[in-house]
Amino acid sequence: MKPGDGTPGGGPAVGGLTTAGSSRLRRDETPSAATPFVVPIFAGPTTGTPLAPSGSLTRDPAETDVVGDVVADFGAAAADWPHRTAIVHNGISSSYHDLAGRVRQTALRYRATGFGADGSPGMIGALVSHTPAVAEHLLGILRAGAVYCPIDAALPVTRRQTLATVLGLDRLHPATTDPAGPLAGEPRAADTESPPPRGDHPAYVLCTSGSTGAPKPVVVSRRALTVTVRALRHLFGLTPEDRVLQFASLGWDTCLEEILPALTTGAALVFDDGAHSGSMPRFVRTLAEQEITVLDLPTAFWHELVLYLTEEQAALPPAVRLVVIGGERVDPTRLRQWRELELGHIRLLNTYGCTETTMITHAVQLAGPGTEPEVASCQAEAPIGRALPHVRDHVTDDDELFVSGPSLATGYLGLPESTTTGFPVIDGGSGPTRWFRTGDLVLRGEAGLLFSRGRADEQVKVLGVRVHPAEVEAQLNSHPAVAGAVVVGEQLLGRTALTAYVALLADTSAAALNGFLRERLPSQFVPARVKFVAALAYTSSGKVDRAATRRAAMDCEQGVGL
Repeated sequence: MKPGDGTPGGGPAVGGLTTAGSSRLRRDETPSAATPFVVPIFAGPTTGTPLAPSGSLTRDPAETDVVGDVVADFGAAAADWPHRTAIVHNGISSSYHDLAGRVRQTALRYRATGFGADGSPGMIGALVSHTPAVAEHLLGILRAGAVYCPIDAALPVTRRQTLATVLGLDRLHPATTDPAGPLAGEPRAADTESPPPRGDHPAYVLCTSGSTGAPKPVVVSRRALTVTVRALRHLFGLTPEDRVLQFASLGWDTCLEEILPALTTGAALVFDDGAHSGSMPRFVRTLAEQEITVLDLPTAFWHELVLYLTEEQAALPPAVRLVVIGGERVDPTRLRQWRELELGHIRLLNTYGCTETTMITHAVQLAGPGTEPEVASCQAEAPIGRALPHVRDHVTDDDELFVSGPSLATGYLGLPESTTTGFPVIDGGSGPTRWFRTGDLVLRGEAGLLFSRGRADEQVKVLGVRVHPAEVEAQLNSHPAVAGAVVVGEQLLGRTALTAYVALLADTSAAALNGFLRERLPSQFVPARVKFVAALAYTSSGKVDRAATRRAAMDCEQGVGL
């Protein structure tokens, strides 16, 4: 397999997706028909390592059908179950009929502001928090034919400003259910009939951590979102009887795994302050009080939950039937403890995916009814799974995982070179196909299961969030007392954490540096440890030598050479 440098037509896979200070994507800046989304999903294997077999994950043709749209799926659920509970907020319920009405009004109010008035997909910055308004604004923005650009209100002000700048947004709209809020206005008659968005129109833009020291905005199309949401409904086995907890941070795409599959199935989506209290007893009590059936948790949080249940000899409430985890490697000790608890009725699903591949692409059940015997008996290392039915994958000779299929993101907003590099077009013998280079190193096992073998770069995952050390280093290097900094991911008490190695120009403390970072970055980006070194080590080519810098810090701690 040899990466190409463009689409079959010879141009870059994604053109200049840029807002250039505007809050609108013009129609001619969206992907053209040349973008190879029409690759047969179940085509035969390319040369090199064979594609993953489907295994126990049954292929359902309906899940790859891109007729319709995720907004239409929500509308169908609301029409089928108008009186069922759609949203629960701190114990107060609202129906699908009510939610559909609020989504419609939100869409009309957004269109009344002029977004997308000429049929182009306007970018809307939404300041979101853990309330039902996030679902109303997500669906309302999509219904309006616009592009959802969420920014978590819990982030530091400086970080919010950085994200807005990267996204090219000139304003942020607080997500509120208050009809007198900032979107209030009388819808114009023309707003009641908007042209249906094309599948290749952007649905949302989310930022991932960038190797240049700045966030990288990822553009995901409506087609990719719809295909993925339908696949996840099937993977999770959702029904209208389910009650799904909204737990994930709203600035990352895991929250979309919770919100959209639930609300396009007729299930109830539950928001509860008790789930975010920081108290594990209260978290478990909230699950019982709200009769939660489905949980989607970062693996690191699940590790803490298993430890709590084991030490307290407790169990999850009987209503819980599915726990989805993902974001980092599963600790074998915690998996063994989970299997020893009286939780045999709960499906434990380990998942893998990237923002650039639209949420989950690989999954495997680790415990619970229907677990494969070879997986249930595995004690040493948990696999990350097999490709879902809508996904193709390939493991290169260098063990890097490539992913393809209709769920691939359009590219990076305003970064055509990064898009071309990250999404190469490769002809493996069956015609040019667009792939995403995940940067993750994997091994394919006997049953087609993938096992993690680390990264091809310095990127790490902290509490399920992708963190490129360059972003943290850039902020540390902007501190007036810092001469240079190196940030690495290390194992600390069984979980991945960041350690910063810092050379100083003036006196300061670890607490002061972390306080500086907390004002600028999400909490997952703040190092758990800061170690001071006399100077950073460099290679002969002038690049920072991370390994040598770490060794120097260890030698200093142990008194070597003193």
